Amino acid sequence: AKMAAAMSMRSMKLSAAKPAAPRASVRVAASSRPLWLPDSTVPKHLDGSLPGDYGFDPLGLGQNPDRLKWYVEAEKTNGRWAMMAVAGILGTELLGLPEWYVAGAQDYDLPVIAQVPMLFLIMGFLETKRYQGFKETGTSGFINSFPFDPAGMNSSDMAVKEVKNGRLAMVAFVGFAVQALATRTTPLEGLTAHVSDPLGKNITYYLTHIPETLASA
Repeated sequence: AKMAAAMSMRSMKLSAAKPAAPRASVRVAASSRPLWLPDSTVPKHLDGSLPGDYGFDPLGLGQNPDRLKWYVEAEKTNGRWAMMAVAGILGTELLGLPEWYVAGAQDYDLPVIAQVPMLFLIMGFLETKRYQGFKETGTSGFINSFPFDPAGMNSSDMAVKEVKNGRLAMVAFVGFAVQALATRTTPLEGLTAHVSDPLGKNITYYLTHIPETLASA
């Protein structure tokens, strides 16, 4: 009986001293994945398989798998529009064209009343085809090409870069819009003014002069 008790005590000590391997492996796996906030809790529906997935969904909008696919497509589409908008805004400023926020009020060869129905027809057709193609294939495309990849650049690495640049462009466009509203300046014009006078032309100056800026517009 004494020998059995001693062997039982010894086995208990050995089991208690044994390291918790599964817990350590989970910790290593979690630390090896880049997250938007280090050591943050990742939602279960974000397993890292999506391009640009860094575990960010504080409102839980992507818990429904079907909705998550649509949100991914919507983010990609808005990011593409934002990238074109940012490039266009900077390009028009470099070419010396009118400020981007007043371009819509300019007179063109084709009157606005004729542009609007054409815009609805063309964009309505393209967006309808894009939506139909996405529902059928689950990928982005153009008219009847899904995926649309004429340059042969479709890869997992490029997909991540597209999402990253799209997110950056969306933030940049919001910044351009706020800058135009609060300072009545274009991006490069505001940057030049700040670089030439960093203490005089900065966020504090523009915030304290918003009433005058809006009144003079």
